[in-house]
Amino acid sequence: MTVNGRPLYVEESGHGPDHVLFEAGQGLGRTSWDPVLPLLADRARLVAYDRSGFGRSPRSDAPLTVEDLAADLVALVDATVPGRFVLVAHSMGGLVARLAAERLAPRLRGVLLVDPTPETAPAYDAMEQIARRVDRTLAVVGPLIRLRAVARLAGGEVRRVFPPETYATMLAEDFVPAGIAQTRREFRAVAAAVPRLRARPPVPPACPTVLLSADRPRRGGERNHPALQEHQRRWTEALPDGRYERVDSGHFIQAEQPALVADRVRELLDRG
Repeated sequence: MTVNGRPLYVEESGHGPDHVLFEAGQGLGRTSWDPVLPLLADRARLVAYDRSGFGRSPRSDAPLTVEDLAADLVALVDATVPGRFVLVAHSMGGLVARLAAERLAPRLRGVLLVDPTPETAPAYDAMEQIARRVDRTLAVVGPLIRLRAVARLAGGEVRRVFPPETYATMLAEDFVPAGIAQTRREFRAVAAAVPRLRARPPVPPACPTVLLSADRPRRGGERNHPALQEHQRRWTEALPDGRYERVDSGHFIQAEQPALVADRVRELLDRG
């Protein structure tokens, strides 16, 4: 479907009167939720999609901000989800979901954030420099990603935790030049958004909100991991109805602990 002038690929599955919408993290699309969706198929209608430039969604060269991504999410909800629903988001998708939640507040039954990075976290303190370094790296990787060995190297983390069939789809759809180019664009958009979000944080969700925090740090992030978890905890416990939960997992909790993620979605549906 076309959303805000951008064509997006959307998959719906499951059945029942309830609805759940899934927002992927940076660099991936709908397939990042593959381990969780079958566990909820008998409980709710499930909507997962590829942001512009990922998976089966064509790339758009229009200027991009995190606010644009949030506007796409809001428009997608309006087009696919009747009534109230639970919103689930992973990693960078948490920023998108929190911005969208400002406009979706009356319709939210609950929010589940899977290892997000709050804009207040020290990891973002040098975001401008980090973004330049990442951009240079991805600029080199992009043209080479067609080589299977390079694609496998770039997708090493997901290869270790996702099922083989899901990883094969990611390799074919996300770890391609268009996907790397879109990752660069989104990384730049996040870097530009951090100062704005620190100056004016998104309005906190008033609905029941659960944040799952990965206990095992990402490679290279060991030094900042305790501070990240502390910022996740503070943000969650400041909410009107928030719950912070540490999980024995790496960053992709939905791949390593899919049953736990599905259980938390069910709990939010039951509460809402």
